[in-house]
Amino acid sequence: MTSLLSQVARRAIQRNIFRPTTKSLMVRTADRNEPRFLSAIPQQDESLSPRRRSTKNLNPIVVTESAANRIKELLHSENGKGALGIRLGVKRRGCNGLSYTLNYAFEKPPKDEEMEAHGIKVFIEPMALFNVVGTTMDWEETELSSEFTFSNPNSKGECGCGESFNV
Repeated sequence: MTSLLSQVARRAIQRNIFRPTTKSLMVRTADRNEPRFLSAIPQQDESLSPRRRSTKNLNPIVVTESAANRIKELLHSENGKGALGIRLGVKRRGCNGLSYTLNYAFEKPPKDEEMEAHGIKVFIEPMALFNVVGTTMDWEETELSSEFTFSNPNSKGECGCGESFNV
């Protein structure tokens, strides 16, 4: 039974990925037939490009379908004509420190984080990004109110009326 390291070394040598040199230390495995290289100098091959880690960009906030439908209604209304999407931010106000702001975005702000969910574009202000990462934005209609609600896992506290929060 051959060791995994010796199999890898043999395949690398066969594919000319690296070659053993005088600086390599070759040892024999227990069955004395399989050479095992403890170190080797990589052979540079111009045809091989360095591997890059591919990262999937995740949206900073979650927009529910009901919130997206309400935003679509607002964007198609008289006030929202020509808007690309909405702009989410936070302001220092309210009884607990920070409050969410929603505005129409008629042009793409240069430094804002752009995301798309359920067919709408949301632009997040750079200063607000740290405070809203992981937040779920929803549209709720009850007998007494209709409003966007934000469920923020970073929030350390909220005021009684639900208008402001602190992080």
